[in-house]
Amino acid sequence: MRARRDQGAGGGAGRGAGGGAGQRGSGAGRGAGQSGGGAGRGAGQSGGGAGRGAGGGPGRGRGPRGAPRDPARNAAFDVVRAVDERDAYANLLLPRLLRERGIKGRDAALATELTYGTLRGLGTYDAIIELCSDRMPDPGVRDALRLGAHQLLRMRVPPHAAVGTTVDLVRLRIGPGAAKFANAVLRKIASRTIEEWLPIVAPDPADDPVGHLSVAYAHPRWIVSAFRDALGGDDELSDLLDADNARPLVTLVARPGRSSVKELEDAGATPGRYSPYAAYLPEGDPGRIEAVAGTRAAVQDEASQLVTLALTRVPVQREGEELWLDMCAGPGGKSGLLDAVATHGDPSGFPGGARLLAADVQYHRARLVWQTTRHASVVTADGTEPAWRPGVFDRVMLDAPCTGLGALRRRPEARWRRDPSGIAELGRLQRRLLGTALDAVRPGGVVAYVTCSPHLAETHVVVGDVAGRRDDVEQLDARDYLPEVEGLGDGPHAQFWPHRHGTDAMFLALFRKRP
Repeated sequence: MRARRDQGAGGGAGRGAGGGAGQRGSGAGRGAGQSGGGAGRGAGQSGGGAGRGAGGGPGRGRGPRGAPRDPARNAAFDVVRAVDERDAYANLLLPRLLRERGIKGRDAALATELTYGTLRGLGTYDAIIELCSDRMPDPGVRDALRLGAHQLLRMRVPPHAAVGTTVDLVRLRIGPGAAKFANAVLRKIASRTIEEWLPIVAPDPADDPVGHLSVAYAHPRWIVSAFRDALGGDDELSDLLDADNARPLVTLVARPGRSSVKELEDAGATPGRYSPYAAYLPEGDPGRIEAVAGTRAAVQDEASQLVTLALTRVPVQREGEELWLDMCAGPGGKSGLLDAVATHGDPSGFPGGARLLAADVQYHRARLVWQTTRHASVVTADGTEPAWRPGVFDRVMLDAPCTGLGALRRRPEARWRRDPSGIAELGRLQRRLLGTALDAVRPGGVVAYVTCSPHLAETHVVVGDVAGRRDDVEQLDARDYLPEVEGLGDGPHAQFWPHRHGTDAMFLALFRKRP
């Protein structure tokens, strides 16, 4: 049995989302002909709580005084079950469980590694569990075995401890009969190292190189193939897959004019490698940092910062205040940086003095943009049916809905949820959005097309199809506006990679509307 893979290649912008997310000020909204009402109360919540019985009532999974036994493994089990049962998002659920249960320090670190490591490695662990089982495990037992397999094969947990604690977990949460079965399976798994298991469960690399890498690096076959196509061959493929399985650093952005890298350093971060506003937080909760809590800084991948800055660095001839648009703005990371640069400027590019309109088709995402920005006008609007007049913006950011394959290291369960069947529909949406983005910009203005995916069908193909049908735009070489970064490809696009840059696999194409 392999890891479950749900249908759908990722979210797309739907039509007809009603209601404004809150119009701030009169600037960008009026200039663009925007519509939108007032901000309602209460942003929508996503994710989900732990399943029933997760953590248990009296006498179930608890010690004599009601304290959870082995809280780290119980929390990890609850998250993996919630992901498997009802498609919960691990990156939203786990931090909440840790806070609610008061799990800190070493236990929090163990729960985090167990959860994310297990979710990344599902394909590999399921192949091994299948060989070691004489019957298909029930879903709860299977998830516990996955946790045990990760400890045995990828962590420095002594085998007797990995087996014993997992069996105890199964006994407490499922029952004694299941515990005996789990004990037998785990002992078989423990009989070999991961290096010894892989030649047994993975196809021969000489006969099926993609299949071998799929099992060895726990990525669905279609994603391995897509990465190979985007890289242009096999030379870096294993390095990319390996980097995709590494736990990423927490990267912060100090929004210019509101915070500084020095302030983040004082809070325990270290300066970023590329972005002048990036800092890496080696450990700890970023929410404890005063600048992050006050939205003067935020968590944002360095590639996401740089593609945003690239748009602001392209020279635009304009007398007076510029007008900017972020078309698919939610949840607001790029809008937050654009808003700060528009207001305060950036030493390497735009001098300051612009108005930003940020839009998203979903109200709750537009609400998050409202909470993130300071001066932007924010509306709920569908980018394929624009609520603004065409040809009025100087700069347009289109961070298009995509499969998200470039951020799999941050969302470990996403690789098993995505399915290639949805890519064609996403491509149609991406083409429509890019077309309206190019319509929205004035002659001489600039559009940035961004995806957090390297898949050629979402990047090169979309850009080539749209640009090939229009004679009113020219494509710029995006690498010219990212001089601090090497290894972005042959151009004119710019492609970031986890194994080259330590960032998400972000794609950028820049266009200028011909005067």
